[in-house]
Amino acid sequence: MIDPDKRLDPSLASGNLRPLAGYEARHFGWRVDGRVGVVTLNRPERKNPLTFDSYAELRDFFERLRHAPDVKAIVIHGAGDNFCSGGDVHEIIGPLIGLPAPELLMFTRMTGDVVKAMRHCPQPIIAAIDGVCAGAGAILAMAADLRVGTSRSKTAFLFNRVGLAGCDMGACNVLPRLIGQGRAAELLYTGRALPGDEAERWGFLNRLVDPAQLLDTATAWAQDLAGGPTFANGITKTMLHQEWTMSIDEAIEAEAQAQALCMLTEDFGRAYRAFAAKQRPTFEGN
Repeated sequence: MIDPDKRLDPSLASGNLRPLAGYEARHFGWRVDGRVGVVTLNRPERKNPLTFDSYAELRDFFERLRHAPDVKAIVIHGAGDNFCSGGDVHEIIGPLIGLPAPELLMFTRMTGDVVKAMRHCPQPIIAAIDGVCAGAGAILAMAADLRVGTSRSKTAFLFNRVGLAGCDMGACNVLPRLIGQGRAAELLYTGRALPGDEAERWGFLNRLVDPAQLLDTATAWAQDLAGGPTFANGITKTMLHQEWTMSIDEAIEAEAQAQALCMLTEDFGRAYRAFAAKQRPTFEGN
C-alpha cells in the first residue's frame, strides 16, 4: 500500500519549493530548456569521469529535484563523444587505495546515494549515451528511467576488471530487472562492453539513434514527458520503484490508491473535457 505520509513531501506541503532554473552547478553543466533540465558531464578531455566532488554534487542535486516545481523531466549526457568513463582513476581510485574500511564505506554509501536520489526524484530521467559508458557511468545510465544510445556506445560494468565485485551502486538489484538475470550476470562477472546495437536488443537501450541526433532526440522525448500529466508521471515512477518489493496483491492495492489519487487531479478532468471536445488535452501537472 502507499504510505499516506509519503504521498506529499512535507516541504512541498509547506510551500518550501526551490526552483532549479537558476542553479549554478560547480562540477557538471546544468541548463533548463522550458520544463526540461539538462545535466552535462563535462570533462570531455578525460571522457567525463566522476570525482568525489561531482558524486557529492550529483547526489545533492537529484535530491533537490524532489522540491523543484519548474523542472518536469531530466536529460543526462556527456560532453563530446562519450557519456562517462566512471570514477576518475587518479582522483578517486588512487586515493581509495589504503583507506581504512570505515572511510571506504562512507565513500561507497555516498555513491549509492546518487542512485537513490535519482530513483526517488519524481522527474523521469533520460540518459543520452554515446561512446564510453563505463563503471559508475554505466550505473548512472542504469539508474535513469529511459535510455537513448548510439551504435558506437559501449556500456561496461567493469568493476571486476579492477578487482571489485559487480554489486556496485545497486547493479545487482537494478540491472537484472532491465535485461534479465543471466545477461546481467554475464556483464557483471566479465566486465565486457555492451555495444549499442546489442544493448538495444537486450532492452538496456530504449532507442538507438545517430550520434548527431542523440541529444536532440533525448531532449525532445523529455519535452514530450514534461508536457504530459507530470504529477501522474511522478506517481508512475514511484510505483515502478516501490512495486519491486511487493506481492501482486500489495501492488494491485497500491495501484488502486495511486490511481484514485490521480483521479483527484485537474489533469484528469482536463483530459476528459478534451476528449469530449475531440481536442488534445493540455496538461498542467496538477
